[in-house]
Amino acid sequence: MARYIAPGRLVRAVVNPLVMRFGAATTLVVRARVTGKTQAVPVNVLDYEGGRYLVAVRGETQWVRNLRAAGECELRRRGQVYRYVAEEVPVEDREPVIAAYRERWDSQVRRFFQALPDPADHPVFRLRQA
Repeated sequence: MARYIAPGRLVRAVVNPLVMRFGAATTLVVRARVTGKTQAVPVNVLDYEGGRYLVAVRGETQWVRNLRAAGECELRRRGQVYRYVAEEVPVEDREPVIAAYRERWDSQVRRFFQALPDPADHPVFRLRQA
């Protein structure tokens, strides 16, 4: 069963919109699988061993499901837009990417990995420029 840690109301309604608006984080933009509208969420992008990765620290989020369906996305930061094709990393190959991600952002993400310790609970996507 897919596991997911939902963000609180304050994070959804206030923190995330402010972080994206002021460019404090990269914004992932992906087409929603049901409505076809775009979904925008702040993400940490990991550059690791020549690749660019997204790690779903909260588990099976809506952006994960949408990215699987769309297969492509945009990353936006400070007026720049980059288009990517996304490929999900198999569970057996996730551990080194997750370890590098945790090393980079441990203070922000530690609680999510404590709550969901299995790498299978954290979808990882490798991004290739479109």
